[in-house]
Amino acid sequence: MPVQLKRIHHVAYRCNDAKETVEFYQRVLGMQFVLAIAENEVPSTKEPDPYMHIFLDAGMGNILAFFELPNAAPMDKDHNTPDWVQHIAFELDDMNELTEAKEIAEDEGLEVVGPTNHGIFKSIYFFDPNGHRLELAVNTCTDEQMQELNRVAPDMLEEWSRTKKAPRHAAWLHENA
Repeated sequence: MPVQLKRIHHVAYRCNDAKETVEFYQRVLGMQFVLAIAENEVPSTKEPDPYMHIFLDAGMGNILAFFELPNAAPMDKDHNTPDWVQHIAFELDDMNELTEAKEIAEDEGLEVVGPTNHGIFKSIYFFDPNGHRLELAVNTCTDEQMQELNRVAPDMLEEWSRTKKAPRHAAWLHENA
């Protein structure tokens, strides 16, 4: 019997400065700072490596966490992966909230891309102070569209696995956007 997951407990990333990160997410995304854990020794490995582990509430019990590691080498990106690939996406209720979020981010001096129409949702993109790409998205899909995407997903994956070329099963997403 497979493991029965309840939900994602938290997702953790690295940050340059824990305080700056908390303040950014509070100010720009309205997240509540819920927990901090700091140790001089890593609990799982017992390595002497001080860290600050911060937890922010992204809504509905979804926790986004960060580690500040003052003794580690400076943060860097995966240079073999394009910037647009690795990102954290948050859902908003409607286009009014997306427009307001874009204005808030731009007022912070952030460069915002979008709204981009993905066929079943629209989103904007910008970077946090640590270089993590953030996406704010609003669903625009119908139940029928989601049912169709769910239906064709296994066939798309199988075709991709064989050809490494984009299957056409859901091309309507961007052709009609």
